[in-house]
Amino acid sequence: MAQRMQTTNRKYSTVNKLNYLPDFEGDQKDQRSWIWWTYAWLKLAKCCVKPGGVFIIFTDWRQYPALTDALQWSGWQWRGCAVWDKINARPQKGRPRQQCEFLIWGSNDKLPSDREVPILPGLYQYTSPPTNQRVHQTQKPVELMRDLVKFCEPGGKILDPFMGSGTTILASLLEGYTSIGIEKSKEIFEAAEKRLNDSKRCQFGS
Repeated sequence: MAQRMQTTNRKYSTVNKLNYLPDFEGDQKDQRSWIWWTYAWLKLAKCCVKPGGVFIIFTDWRQYPALTDALQWSGWQWRGCAVWDKINARPQKGRPRQQCEFLIWGSNDKLPSDREVPILPGLYQYTSPPTNQRVHQTQKPVELMRDLVKFCEPGGKILDPFMGSGTTILASLLEGYTSIGIEKSKEIFEAAEKRLNDSKRCQFGS
């Protein structure tokens, strides 16, 4: 209970106070509340995705069972998982490193076998961004997200209902997809917006 109720900075960030990153909501829910909340947003997201469209959700070992229950209750087809090996995870004496996150994936109804997507690996190995280069506590590597957006067919549109640092949106731009990002926190959204605008200027030299 005590660990669950800590702020997200205490849970996920080793950045000092001079490089404070804003906390995000929703991480203090108990298991039942989290399952119902996840079911609700997955149900809404399914309404926005065409039949045959795919989803990917990051999770750790603790929420893996609850997440797969919620996504099936909401009507998605669960099709498997891949693994993100973060390589440089914090060592824990006497315990295995918690260096992996699971990528739960599936589809909205049937998944056509002739989709124009490449053969996709089951293991992705990328280090997490350095803490002093993040704008969000759980920011993902751009290289990882550039690989994962390829689950979507060329020319498709990608929805990220928890945009955070904007990495999915940036990866979509770099790989030629259109995208929509949603972020509840004004502070986090503004940081992501600045990051994306800066990246566009670098990319196009404007």
